Amino acid sequence: MATFGFEDYIASLKVYLTRYREGSASGGDRSSKRDIVGAQIDPNALKRGSENIVQSSTNNVETSTPLEQRPSKLPRVESKDVDTSSLVRDPGLRQQIWDYPVSECDEIRRAYIKSGPYQPKAPNNQPFETDKNGRRFLDSWYKLFPDWLEYSPTKNRAFCLPCFLFTKPTGRPGSSAFTIEGFSSWKKVNKGKNCPLLSHMGKDPPNSSHRVAIKCCCDLTNQAQHIEAIIEKQTSIQIARNRLRLKTSIDVIKWLTFQACAFRGRDERHESNNRGNVIELIKLLASYNEDVAAVIQRFIREEINDGKFFILVDESEDESKREQMAIVLRFVDKYGFIKERFFDIVHMLDTTSATLKEEICIVLSRHNLSVQNISGQGYDGASNMYGEWTGLQALFCVECPFAYYVHCFAHRLQLALVGASKQVISINQFFSYLTQAINIVGSSCKRHDQLRAAQAADIAEKLAIDDEFETGKGKNQIGTLKRAGDTRWGSHLSSICSLINMFSATCAVLRNIINDGSKSNQQAEADGAYDSITSFEFVFILHLMRDIMEITDDLCQALQSKSQDILNAMHLVSTTKIFIQKFREDGWVPLLEKIKLFSNDHGIQIPDMSCPYKGGRVTRIKNRFKEDVMELLVLSSALDLGNGYRSFNIEDICKLADKFYPMDFSEQEKLHLKYQLENYKLDISTLLEF
Repeated sequence: MATFGFEDYIASLKVYLTRYREGSASGGDRSSKRDIVGAQIDPNALKRGSENIVQSSTNNVETSTPLEQRPSKLPRVESKDVDTSSLVRDPGLRQQIWDYPVSECDEIRRAYIKSGPYQPKAPNNQPFETDKNGRRFLDSWYKLFPDWLEYSPTKNRAFCLPCFLFTKPTGRPGSSAFTIEGFSSWKKVNKGKNCPLLSHMGKDPPNSSHRVAIKCCCDLTNQAQHIEAIIEKQTSIQIARNRLRLKTSIDVIKWLTFQACAFRGRDERHESNNRGNVIELIKLLASYNEDVAAVIQRFIREEINDGKFFILVDESEDESKREQMAIVLRFVDKYGFIKERFFDIVHMLDTTSATLKEEICIVLSRHNLSVQNISGQGYDGASNMYGEWTGLQALFCVECPFAYYVHCFAHRLQLALVGASKQVISINQFFSYLTQAINIVGSSCKRHDQLRAAQAADIAEKLAIDDEFETGKGKNQIGTLKRAGDTRWGSHLSSICSLINMFSATCAVLRNIINDGSKSNQQAEADGAYDSITSFEFVFILHLMRDIMEITDDLCQALQSKSQDILNAMHLVSTTKIFIQKFREDGWVPLLEKIKLFSNDHGIQIPDMSCPYKGGRVTRIKNRFKEDVMELLVLSSALDLGNGYRSFNIEDICKLADKFYPMDFSEQEKLHLKYQLENYKLDISTLLEF
């Protein structure tokens, strides 16, 4: 709450301010103003709130209004009208602002701000008065500094309106040049960056006295920043938040009541996956509202306490083209259960590693979570995340040397395949042609129906000439072409397989568009797509990529499994490397036979195959799956106590502590660690439950 525990004083302070305004507006009686300003505030009265607030030593001031009789909202403060015609506009002749009574200064300032800078034009288009050197003030300078520059024809000097209104004289040389004495060194104006008019604005614009004076002008005219408005606003915000929390609880109870649903769950403990309808529905509503979500964030903070935690971060663009960063915390709660909690989502102006780190640290510090307690990091493979020197993981490792970065294995495999394909121009072109053909054929319902009709005719023809051609559930059914997703490399395999199965039907639809298309541009696009997919190079890459992706797809699906074991995942990565290398060495002849058979069936000309061919790049997978990270995961699996302590390995645990977490153990602790683990293993084996 923004009142910081002073709630008991706010109402009384409002009354005091109201009394002061009433005294200031009492027809200009200076004595009454002095009496109210000089009044003494009784601390006991401030606490009670309903007793006398102000006691004057000379005048009888009425006691404060009881709390129950006060208006719920303070009346709007209207500024007094000041006759601007009575104010001297010429900056060389006007009275200094500090010579006015203190109670009238703000109204005088408002009047001058409302009138704007005094910028007279030269009479009868004649130039202003010249100095002894023949130089003069130019009215064209008004356009360069329209908000503050003033000119006094009587003194032939320039002044600054905001500084006149808010800058106090300091006695330093030159501090009163634009406020009291005025500026008249016209010969210095044309010195470029050293122009006195520019120097007056300050070399450090946000902190210069001129900028501060301009900010004071804006604050004075902005009534929303006055103290009584801020106090009223903070009180309203707290009321709105309390009402929101109460309304959320009431709405949840009403909805469950009308739906005849149970309120409580069978297991409402923190580690439970289903804590009952009331709690789960409030958590759902909290995900759509920041104020309710704040309560959830405090609960997550209490779950983590002062323990270690793992941060998972990802950023993406939402529907409104705003870059958003999602933060998920993974930790072990006080009951020993591993938890993953969505913690916050932050709007990002840019996605540099330094900005991401700063925003993450702000979110963590806001909830009193120490960066030093980060024990691991999980991001995608983008350069701003993955970079070894300036990436986000490297910046956190500077403060937390043991916050090891672990990249999602499924995403690593995807990046390895994408990186390898981008190194070969023909593979890039292949996927462009594939996407183009699928988009053209599936762009309308009419073409989709033509594709299904052509496929049905193709299946009927094969059934008539081939007795072994099978039909039935899952075999040679009428389907549709599948598009490849940008974020799921596994979808490319489905797209390739669908085109192979419906190659004849796809070519038939493209020929129909070429011959019967209503628009020339559609015919041109279809003709280009037809020429691309009926080339031998396209057919060759089509079958090559299918065989490669059939090998990697098993690994990709296994790595995305929630129940996947770390050691098994390591084994799958190793076997996939072996399969790809084996396919590279021994898979040429079977692949070429399949391609020739497919080409002969569809009338595609086979070129001379005596030319050499450069293979793909298995090194991409090796670079993505680095040995040190894989070793960390393998050694960490020794701490798995499931399946009857099958993975428990004392040597691996000691190696893990010595190599990856040396600062967490002293030399003496490292010596005793092995014997302590052996005693632990012996004690566990003697228990009846084990």
